[in-house]
Amino acid sequence: MLEKALKGSPRYWGWIIFLLAVIGGCSLVYLTQLQEGLTITGMNRDVSWGFYIAQFTYLVGLAASGVMIVLPYYFHHYKKFKGMVIMGEFMAIAAVVMCLGFIIVDIGQPQRMLNIVFHPTPNSILFWDMIVLNGYLFLNVIVGWTCLESERQRVDPPKWVKPLVYTSIIWAFSIHTVTAFLYAGLPGRHYWLTAILAARFLASAFCSGPAILLLVVYLVRKVTDYDPGREAIKTLAKIITYAMCVNVFFFLLEVFTAYYSNIPGHTHSLGYLFAGSHGHHELVPWMWTAAIFAIVSLALLIPPKLRDNHKLLPWSLAILVIATWIDKGLGLLIGGFTPNPFNEITTYWPTGKELTVSLMIYAIGALVLTILYKVATDIKRDLNELTTD
Repeated sequence: MLEKALKGSPRYWGWIIFLLAVIGGCSLVYLTQLQEGLTITGMNRDVSWGFYIAQFTYLVGLAASGVMIVLPYYFHHYKKFKGMVIMGEFMAIAAVVMCLGFIIVDIGQPQRMLNIVFHPTPNSILFWDMIVLNGYLFLNVIVGWTCLESERQRVDPPKWVKPLVYTSIIWAFSIHTVTAFLYAGLPGRHYWLTAILAARFLASAFCSGPAILLLVVYLVRKVTDYDPGREAIKTLAKIITYAMCVNVFFFLLEVFTAYYSNIPGHTHSLGYLFAGSHGHHELVPWMWTAAIFAIVSLALLIPPKLRDNHKLLPWSLAILVIATWIDKGLGLLIGGFTPNPFNEITTYWPTGKELTVSLMIYAIGALVLTILYKVATDIKRDLNELTTD
């Protein structure tokens, strides 16, 4: 089926060449990082995770969010998701590829990844993170590709696929749960030391991930003749709305717990993020933007008339994505490191080179997604032509 990716319009090839140019240009900066080390980033002794891990955390949620389509389709036989399920599975593949990319650039020297393989440490959460991420990648590749090939052949998928589908559903919850444990397992960081961090991660993933998927689907509809169906979009928008309500509710629970208990370790981080501390206000405008955008997105998504407006819906989804990206990205990460255990402020902000390397990884993910979606949409189009004939 990959031969479908080798045929396309000038616009398609122009996009491919653009992505390859971005990857090639940004990789020169990555070569600089390999030579000079992580000193090219804004990370330091007190803030040892930065923009790379922030993007990794967010993209794990994007990968896990495919379960919001796969679960209704396979568990509840919601056939209206038939045209959307392959998009969710292929989106998960691209997201995991980017997750692995951000891990590679964050550890400095890529060969250090082999330490996890040659020296496995089952008592380490990072070891299990490697297991679940790679396992989820292989599951989506096998299930997605096999089901698409079966659809192209106009036959039912092999019987062994269904157990893998059910396994992938459970696996989707595990990848983001394990990611949350990476944070919650650090007792010196009060902002992350909460029992509902995994639940917050999942709620955020189940609203932001499908929102990004819907935005990509809208884009695919404009550049191709592929259409997953208005009912599928309408149902997924409703799922996004419920998940965003839960996501905001969980965050408010954290705020209440911190300030009602008045435990300094829990209030200091929130105070730094939303009001500033010791003269440092770097993230204050960002966090209030996230809070306002979260409220606006709910105001646009909760009323059915506004949510079902297909001209307004992409804007509502974009606002939601921005809100969750700020909160779950730099807000979550920097808030956990700042202030440090000595109640001192060490500022962090990503450098230009750090952002350039990140752009390289996003371009790689976009390239993978473009190729997979090109194959999927061409096969769907061929099937529709056969049906019409």
